[in-house]
Amino acid sequence: MRLLHTMLRVGNLDNSIDFYTQVLGMRVLRRNDYPDGKFTLAFVGYQEESDGAVIELTHNWDTEKYDLGTGYGHIALEVEDAYDACAKVKDRGGKVTREAGPMKHGTTVIAFVEDPDGYKIEFIQRKGRQA
Repeated sequence: MRLLHTMLRVGNLDNSIDFYTQVLGMRVLRRNDYPDGKFTLAFVGYQEESDGAVIELTHNWDTEKYDLGTGYGHIALEVEDAYDACAKVKDRGGKVTREAGPMKHGTTVIAFVEDPDGYKIEFIQRKGRQA
């Protein structure tokens, strides 16, 4: 077995694709419309689906917004430098919700950003880099 993807329901597919590609640097790997079901699936990631896990963005055409609930946590991305990654997110119009710095009760440098639907993405600075 292997992890294939994480699915997120999004209210505006174009805004979400812009965020994941323009702000976080992923690529659209594939996109399919399902007119009979009134939804679109777009898969984004840093590598091909055959090489690693990706994110599936699901847009139900009749739903503009979702309640994220209390069960969702976050997606984690490894970054070379969390401070620099946050600066780039801001420069590209993204929202940083927790600036880069050591995690509470630890030394790992982390940060959090939010996508257009409010999903949290954690940046974890690659080990070996100091705060």
